[in-house]
Amino acid sequence: MEMKNLEKAMDIYAKLVTGEEIKRGGANGSLYDDYYGNAEVYEIVGMMLKKLNLNLYEYKESLFLSAGEGNRIFGYTNEELKKSMGLRYNRELYLCYFIMYEILLSFYSDSASYQFKEYIKIEDVMEEVTKALSVFSKEIAVYDLNEENQESFQAVALLWDELPASTGENQEDIKASRASKASFVKLTFNFLVGENLFVEVSKRYYPTGRFQAIVEHYFEEYRGQIYESLSNMKSEEESLGE
Repeated sequence: MEMKNLEKAMDIYAKLVTGEEIKRGGANGSLYDDYYGNAEVYEIVGMMLKKLNLNLYEYKESLFLSAGEGNRIFGYTNEELKKSMGLRYNRELYLCYFIMYEILLSFYSDSASYQFKEYIKIEDVMEEVTKALSVFSKEIAVYDLNEENQESFQAVALLWDELPASTGENQEDIKASRASKASFVKLTFNFLVGENLFVEVSKRYYPTGRFQAIVEHYFEEYRGQIYESLSNMKSEEESLGE
């Protein structure tokens, strides 16, 4: 192993882990060329990331880093994520997860079907979440929030059903909080913006290259496991409606 190749591999890792962009022709374009043009650099970077349980994705000649499943150093535990987002209960966190997935489905339904949509708004997400959870809210009275089922779709549906659409604010004044459907979606979007997955412009949320790279590879690697669950839910909903 040549020391200069090790140094190049370390430079690539250091830039990515600190959130800097590595893109062909960009400020760190030489590192992009080193990664794909030098077999030893490519191998060293791959070995380092594997040991650290990190994933490297490419999208439009840019490299993006993401924590692997269960990564306790670079990822979030449920408790850490609740603290970061200002949530109190598991059911609130799982509602945010559900909102995130509905946001994802607004752009992708599987690895072969990217929906060419420039942006999404809070009200669009609210409509999709309500539609997806309606199969449970039809029988909401039979559910409670004991410890055994608080992480279930039923508990998420109950929480969503109990929330007002908004707290009276207009679209320009929606605040991130746990007070309404709109504020929960805003809270979720704030987290995604902070993770460089979306950019907010005039109350419109545009997906970044990082979002697109991670989502495309999610479907390829995990075969849409959560999507299959949601599809089963929606199929059940359609059957109940017949």
